[in-house]
Amino acid sequence: MSGSRTGRTGEPAAPAESDPHRWWGLVVIALAQLMVVLDATIVNIALPSAQRDLDMSDANRQWVITAYTLAFGGLLLLGGRVADLVGRKRTFVIGLIGFAAASAIGGAATTSVMLFGARALQGVFAAVLAPSALSLLTTTFTDPRERGKAFGIYGALAGSGSAIGFIVGGVLTEYLNWRWCLYVNIPIAVVAVIGAFALLHDRPGHAEARLDVPGVILGCGGLVALVYGFSEAQPRGWTDPLVLALFALSVVLLAAFVWWQTRAATPLLPLHVIRERNRAGCFLTMMLAVIGMFGLFLFMTYYLQIILGYSPVRTGLAFLPLTAAIVVGSTQISARLLPHVGPRMLMVPGMLLASGGMVILTRMTVHSDYVAEILPALLLMGLGMGLTFMPVFSTATAGVAPKDSGVTSATVNTSQQVGGSIGTALLNTIATSTSASWIAAHLRDPAQRELIVREGIVHGYTVAIWVAAGVMLLAAVVAGVMVTAKAPKHGVPADRAVREPVG
Repeated sequence: MSGSRTGRTGEPAAPAESDPHRWWGLVVIALAQLMVVLDATIVNIALPSAQRDLDMSDANRQWVITAYTLAFGGLLLLGGRVADLVGRKRTFVIGLIGFAAASAIGGAATTSVMLFGARALQGVFAAVLAPSALSLLTTTFTDPRERGKAFGIYGALAGSGSAIGFIVGGVLTEYLNWRWCLYVNIPIAVVAVIGAFALLHDRPGHAEARLDVPGVILGCGGLVALVYGFSEAQPRGWTDPLVLALFALSVVLLAAFVWWQTRAATPLLPLHVIRERNRAGCFLTMMLAVIGMFGLFLFMTYYLQIILGYSPVRTGLAFLPLTAAIVVGSTQISARLLPHVGPRMLMVPGMLLASGGMVILTRMTVHSDYVAEILPALLLMGLGMGLTFMPVFSTATAGVAPKDSGVTSATVNTSQQVGGSIGTALLNTIATSTSASWIAAHLRDPAQRELIVREGIVHGYTVAIWVAAGVMLLAAVVAGVMVTAKAPKHGVPADRAVREPVG
C-alpha cells in the first residue's frame, strides 16, 4: 500500500509506508501515550505522602485525581477537533510542552490549591496530546499488516499504562518522594518533543475551517458535568442533590449537543463518525471494558496494601504480570491475528477472558495467596485486555476521513475517560455500601472488630468485582453484535474514508 493516494476529501495521503523512520515515530507516539495514561494512576500511590506534605483534608484530596480527569475527559473532543484544524504534529508538540510545564508546576507545589491547578492544567494538555497521538498513528500506518503491529503496541500501552503507573509511582514514592511522580514526565516529554520534530510527519491542518463554538460549550460542558457527577457520586452518594443536578445538566447539554451537531456548518463531532455501526460498537466496548478495568485497579491497590500489607513498591510489582499479559495479548496475539480475522473474533474472547479473571478474583479472602489465587486472575485479565484494546483502537479509527481523524481519536479516548469515571464511582460505591452493611450485620464481638472489618472490606470488593465481571460480559455481547467488520486485509483500506452522508 505504498505510494500516494488521493482520498475522497481531495487530500493527498502521505506515503507513510515509504517513510523509513515510521517505526521510530511510533516510539515517540507511544512515549507520549504512555505519559498520558500513566499519569491517571501514578499519583494514586503517592497521594498519602502528598496529602501529609501539603496538609490536604480527606475531603479535598480527591481533587488531585478529579482535577486531571475532569479537564482531560471534558476537553477531549475540543482537543481532537483543534488537532484536525491546525495539524496533529503541531498540537502533539504543544501538548507535550504544556504537559511537561504543568508537571513541573505540580512537582514544585507548595499548597494543595497549586497542586490541584497543576493537575487540571495537565488534563488540559493531555486532552490535546492524546487524540493527536492516536490520529498521527492512524495516518502514519495504513497497511493492514503494519497497522496491526503499530496498534498492537499502542493498545498494549493504553491497557497497561495504568498498571505501569502503579509500579513507577510505588518506586518513586518509596525511594525518592511523591513530587517525582510529576517530575518524571519532564524528561519523557523532552525526548518525545525532540523525536516529534525529527521523525513525525503530518498533513497540513484545515486552518480555513471554523471551530464550532456552541458545540464546544455544549459538548465539553456536558462531558465535564458527566465526569464530575461520577467523581462526586463516590464520596457524596448517588442521591446527593449536587450529583443528581450534575447528571441532569449533563443529559440536557449532551442532548442539545447532538441536536446542534445536526445543524452546525462545521460540527465539533460529525455524527457520521459515531453513527457507523462498527465504530459505535468499538466506542461502547471500550467504555464497558474500562469500567471493569478501573474497578480492578482500584480494589487491588487497596487490597494489596491494606489487607495483605504490601509496600508501595511491592504493590506496583504485583501488577507487573498483568502488564506483561496485556503486552503479549496485544502485540503477539491480536496484532498477528487481526489481518486474518474480524475484530470481534478477538474482542469477544478477550472480554470473556477478562470476565473470567474477574470471577476468579471474587474468591479472594483476607488470607489469599498471591501466586495461587491472585496471579492467575491478573494474567487472564491482562490477556483479555490485550486481545480487546488493539482491535478496538484499530477498527474505531479505520476508514476515517483525514479531516476527522483527530476528533475520532478523541472520541475513543472519551469513551475510556467516561468508562474510568463510571467504573471508579459505581464500583467503589457498591463496595463501600456492601462492606458497611456486612460489617454491621456481623459485628457482635468487639474483640473481633479488626478481623470483621477486614473481612467486610474484602466482601465489598468481591461483590463489586462480580458486577465488573458482568459489565465485561456485556462488553463481549456488544462487541459480538455490533462489530461486524471483516479482517482489515479483506475490508476497506485503513486510509480510505468512509462515505459521509450527503446533505
